[in-house]
Amino acid sequence: MLSLDRQNQLREQYRQTHPGWQPATELYADLVRAQLRPSGRVLDIGCGRGGLVEQLSHPLAQMAGIDPDWGSLREHRLDLPRATAFSDWIPFAAASFDVVFASWLLEHLERPSQTFNEIGRVLKPGGAFVFITPNGRHPLAWLNRGLGRFSRLQGRIVAWFYGRASADTFPTYYRANETAVLRSLCRDNGFHLSEMHIIPDPTYLAFTPALFRLMSWFEAKLPANRRLHLVGLVEKT
Repeated sequence: MLSLDRQNQLREQYRQTHPGWQPATELYADLVRAQLRPSGRVLDIGCGRGGLVEQLSHPLAQMAGIDPDWGSLREHRLDLPRATAFSDWIPFAAASFDVVFASWLLEHLERPSQTFNEIGRVLKPGGAFVFITPNGRHPLAWLNRGLGRFSRLQGRIVAWFYGRASADTFPTYYRANETAVLRSLCRDNGFHLSEMHIIPDPTYLAFTPALFRLMSWFEAKLPANRRLHLVGLVEKT
């Protein structure tokens, strides 16, 4: 089993040999923090049991979360205003938020245009949407795209290899996981994709030291636009 703690140890090892490299999750958190203003209202889409909201120094009363899984919402580690909902129907009034962010959401969207339309609706003019998601052009995404059609099997694999509950694994579609597609979605829904970062990470199949070295070599050989993670900043025009 490859635990998150072990992955993080390997990321630190990778950082030491790749000066200037920053894990995608760190860059994502930095982008969200850069958009926060003291009076700003923030929405976490797919908030689950916690995550990035736990790392933000921002008033809880000014943050909210939605997730389709009531069980996860019930177990949320913060006293955060939250609601059971999908991203293609967000139960808040128009222009309610200054910042919306989504961790590992876009790969699960069957109807990404509806989600982008809803995010645009609830954002205030000049507001920002920040996301982190796998790159649909990376070979691991091809594998996940296939497994995503068999969510039960995918859940078992994730539980076995990464120690995550299979109930926390959802079908994947990868319909909003390429730069060109994301630019089109932004343009069609009143956004501007102002930043896009494509970041390598060799830790996902690093079950042994030899596999870690192999995946580090493999990531280095991939074209820059096909590396593992996408982190984006989208601004409402």
